Amino acid sequence: MSHQTGIQASKDVKETFAGARNGQYRLLKIVIENEQLIVGSVKQPGESWEKDYDYFVLPLLEDKQPCYILYRLDSQNAQGYEWIFIAWSPDHSPVRQKMLYAATRATLKKEFGGGHIKDEVFGTNKDDVSLNGYQKYLITQSSPAPLTAAEEELRQIKINEVPHSEIMVQTEVSVDTKHQTLQGVAFPIAKEALQALEELKNKQLNYVQLQIDMKNEMIVLASTLSTELKDLPKRIPKDSARYHFFLYKHSHEGDYLESIVFIYSMPGYMCSIRERMLYSSCKSPLLDIAERQLWMQIIRKIEIDDGDELTADFLYEEVHPKQHAHKQSFAKPKGPAGKRGIRRLIRGPAESETPTD
Repeated sequence: MSHQTGIQASKDVKETFAGARNGQYRLLKIVIENEQLIVGSVKQPGESWEKDYDYFVLPLLEDKQPCYILYRLDSQNAQGYEWIFIAWSPDHSPVRQKMLYAATRATLKKEFGGGHIKDEVFGTNKDDVSLNGYQKYLITQSSPAPLTAAEEELRQIKINEVPHSEIMVQTEVSVDTKHQTLQGVAFPIAKEALQALEELKNKQLNYVQLQIDMKNEMIVLASTLSTELKDLPKRIPKDSARYHFFLYKHSHEGDYLESIVFIYSMPGYMCSIRERMLYSSCKSPLLDIAERQLWMQIIRKIEIDDGDELTADFLYEEVHPKQHAHKQSFAKPKGPAGKRGIRRLIRGPAESETPTD
């Protein structure tokens, strides 16, 4: 292995990393001492990753000393538990220390295993790497790329076409506000809503309902009521829109399956124009966060206007569409090969009569 700074991981670090990848630890603090990476501190899991986060991470951050923090989430990917890699480099630390830690980051990530690291966060003050700072980072990462000049011009045209009486669109973009783009509006997602989606992904819940808080322009948790398939139609409001994530438990071709289905319910013109437009615009950014940030595997996305549509047969056919056999039509027989001769002319009855003198 090549090392940009010549700094290598100690034997203790390598052994600790092996246990960490198996879920033994919630947090590892790694520091550089005597020209090698050593373990500065470890923490065992206490409660959920969100409840442990600020309590574990913030006290370990020194005002004038950089360090690395590896923090384990409760989610897993194909390689095991997912981790946040925090590079702490406070403003008042010595320049040489900042440069040394910056140049050794790649070495540490490679030693730990980059496939286990879900997100990488860099911070110079504690607000950057607090739980709130990390959640702002997730929102920023899910925002679409900046618009080109042509896209910006088109965006302004689209905004001007919408009457202000129907929808007031905030155009300033920051991590604390919604993001207006051509693809939709990315409202912030409440902490409780993100946690509920994480629990659904881990099959601790089987149903999560989200709604838009119109006043605060935020997506919030509406319900996590345990829901069977027969109860699903009752969860769909008749007079307001909702987003639903449902763990669909069923059998298909002899296999027992548990599949996550996303349902967007919009009861037509029972909702105001503003509500319809906001729910429609926020849907894609919400799904993007669920699938790319939370790594949720959504097997099917469905749009309905009435809960009565959600019968057992309807849901099964949506998740497992019937494969219709292709009916082969009979081809027209080909004519004889070679020259077909002079084309015959068929006269009409009037033309076939012989004129009389």
